[in-house]
Amino acid sequence: MAYIMLNGLKPKWIDLGHAQISGHNDETKAQKTSQPLRRSSSLQIELSEWISPVIFSLTVHTNALSIQDSSALKQVGQNDSCLTPRDEVQNGAFCQGETVSFTSKSQKNSLDDSILDMQVNLGKYHSSSMPMMEDEDHTGVDSEEEPLEHIIGHEKSAAGILCLLKTRHGNEASNLLLTKDVLGIVATLGKVDDDNLSRLLSEYLGIETMLAVVCKTYDGVKALETYENDGSVSKSSGLHGLGTSIGRHLDGRFQVICLENLRQFHGEFVAEDPQMQLDLFKPRLPNGETPRGFLGFAVNMVNIDNFNLFCVTADGHGLRETLFYNLFSHLQVYSSRADMLQALPCISDGAISLDGGIIKTTGMFSLGDREGIDVKFPKSHGASKQPANYFETEKRIKEMQWKKERVLEDMQREQALLDNMRINFEMKKQEFVKYLAESAVYATQAQAGRDRLTPR
Repeated sequence: MAYIMLNGLKPKWIDLGHAQISGHNDETKAQKTSQPLRRSSSLQIELSEWISPVIFSLTVHTNALSIQDSSALKQVGQNDSCLTPRDEVQNGAFCQGETVSFTSKSQKNSLDDSILDMQVNLGKYHSSSMPMMEDEDHTGVDSEEEPLEHIIGHEKSAAGILCLLKTRHGNEASNLLLTKDVLGIVATLGKVDDDNLSRLLSEYLGIETMLAVVCKTYDGVKALETYENDGSVSKSSGLHGLGTSIGRHLDGRFQVICLENLRQFHGEFVAEDPQMQLDLFKPRLPNGETPRGFLGFAVNMVNIDNFNLFCVTADGHGLRETLFYNLFSHLQVYSSRADMLQALPCISDGAISLDGGIIKTTGMFSLGDREGIDVKFPKSHGASKQPANYFETEKRIKEMQWKKERVLEDMQREQALLDNMRINFEMKKQEFVKYLAESAVYATQAQAGRDRLTPR
């Protein structure tokens, strides 16, 4: 048995299969074996440089290898210090890559346990409050189903296809490769307390934006549509193929919003606000007063499910500071059109009034009668009756699930690197074994030649 020393790292075992190392220093033999031995330096350097990040235990079996001269091994040792006999444990230590992978798995398991414990606590609350909830009004549920029905009514739209798929297959629809990155439709991702305000906000955005598909990443956007070699849209794959499979044919263009590419709000949030409203500066008239009739900013008037308030994107952001901030920006809401017009010096990103006035942007007014938009934000169903720590627990669960997703991504990258290193290492190991075998052959030939020249 012998050790291999690579670039000064901890030596690892090489099994030479009961190799017998003996012989004499012979100048003629050394010259004949010099050619394969010169390869040791470059091979050892290349192998050691590659293996420095990750150390593997190496066991090489070369059965029936007999080397009759020690000068070859002496030269290998002098030039490269690659073979060093030791009496240590053969197993060696964990490779660095496997250690990192083990740590990531432990972290994932710990997060799974914590998430499960908190979900159990929430489950206890739901089970204890179920009898009371049975007697409550279900108009909130009806208001959430109403926009889905209107969206499905747009038969040739991408939103209609996705909502129909969700209605038929429930949560299973989210597990498809095509739809797993789709967060939802704009009209389904927020609620508004007032039905009139909901209609105004929907009219301000327009039907195309209300039916826009929202994806978390650009990979999800690419999965929705593929193209032929001539650049035309493939009708047999992506969302087009999915629509055909359920009896819907997607026609025309449709908007898709990619959250990871949106400009994010970089300010502060309102302190201790459960809906994490953005802390925006109120408009001020030249005299320093807030305009009469100012009710607030539209971006803060949309209620968002707790599940989408935080850790929706890979950076940990929620829908308010990404999606709705990009849709509404600093859109102001006023009680009346008269109040809105008096506040014109303070309006920079548009405004709406509860009596139907709309200013798209500075200098762009929307006049005429209201449009009859059937797709609008659902109405919120009153204040929540959950305990004070309920939302905090939900928030912690979402944060841990977000961390778990990041850990899984790290594990995938680590495993890919580890697999690549194993493949490269096996190639280097085979080259090294081949070198040892060639050295043994040259040594044997040199010894045989010397024996023939030796007079008897």
